[in-house]
Amino acid sequence: MITDYNRLSGLHKVAILFSVLGESLAMSLIKGLSRTEVRKIRATIREMGNVSFTLKRRVMEEFYFGFLSEQFSDESDNDEDEGPIKPFEFLTEMTDEQLIALLANEDVPVVGIALAQLDAEKRMIILERMKPEQKGKVLIELGSLQEIPLEAIVEVAGKLKEKASYLPKPVEFSRGGAKEIADLIGEMDADEGERYMQTLQNENSELYKDVKMLVLTFEDILDNFPDGILRDLCNSVELDALSMAMKGIEQEIVDRVIGNLPQKKQAMFEPVEGPKPKREVDDARKIIVSAAKEMEKEGAFNLADMMGGGEMVE
Repeated sequence: MITDYNRLSGLHKVAILFSVLGESLAMSLIKGLSRTEVRKIRATIREMGNVSFTLKRRVMEEFYFGFLSEQFSDESDNDEDEGPIKPFEFLTEMTDEQLIALLANEDVPVVGIALAQLDAEKRMIILERMKPEQKGKVLIELGSLQEIPLEAIVEVAGKLKEKASYLPKPVEFSRGGAKEIADLIGEMDADEGERYMQTLQNENSELYKDVKMLVLTFEDILDNFPDGILRDLCNSVELDALSMAMKGIEQEIVDRVIGNLPQKKQAMFEPVEGPKPKREVDDARKIIVSAAKEMEKEGAFNLADMMGGGEMVE
C-alpha cells in the first residue's frame, strides 16, 4: 500500500484524483488532457495498487484548495505551475438570475456548498429570494460544511457546472417589473394608459410610484421639461406634428412651446384649425414622446430627475 506522500509525482496525484472522483467527473474538472495522457493515467492507476485513505485525502485537499499544478512528463519530474484549479469558478461568471435558477430545486446541502463559494453580496441576494424556513436551513448548513467529505464537494461542483450549461443566457429571460410595465403603457393610447395607471394605483401603490417615474406622457413633457430641453425636443420634430400635438392645449403653454423654437420655425408655425380626430392628436403627441425617449437614451437628460424621482443632494 502506498503511504508516502513525498514519493508521489504529478502523474500519481492525478491518478489518485481519477480513482476517487471517477474518470468522467475528473476529466470535466481537468481540461485539456490528451488521449495519451488519459491512457497514462489509467495505466498508473493499475500500477499503483492500494493507496491509503490518508494519502487520498491529502491529494484531494491539495486539489480542492488549488495546489495541484504539475504537468505530465515521460522523461523527467520537471513540472511547471499551471495555476490553481478552481472547481466552482464557473459560478462567478453567472448572473444573479442564473444562480437563483441553478439552485432553485437543489437540496439544502448543495445550496450551502454553492453559497460558500460566492461573495457575501451574492449570497445575500440568493438568500433573500428563499422562504424563511429554507433560509434558516441553508444558514445552518453553511456552518457545518466542514463535515462534508471533500470528494462530495468536488462532485457537487461537477454536477452544478453541467446543470449550469443548460440554463438560458441572461438576455433570454426577464423578471418583468416597472420598466416593462412602463414600456407597455407607452404603447397604449392615452385613455387606455390612464385607465391602466389608475388600476395600478388602486392595486399596488408602491409599484405605481415606480412605474410613474418611467412612464412619459405628452403632458409630463409640457409640465416638467425645462426650456432648454423643451427647445431641443421641439426643434427635432416636424412642425406639422408639433402643431397637431398642441391641439387643445392652453394658449399660455402653446406660447411657451413656440417661444422655444428658433425664430424661423416660430414664423412658420401654424396652429391647427377646426376639430380634429382625437386619434390624430394622440399620434402626433406619441411622435414627440418617442423623440423625448430617444433623447434620454442619448444621455440628454435623466427621466427620473425630470419626473421628480431622482436622488437630490442639498
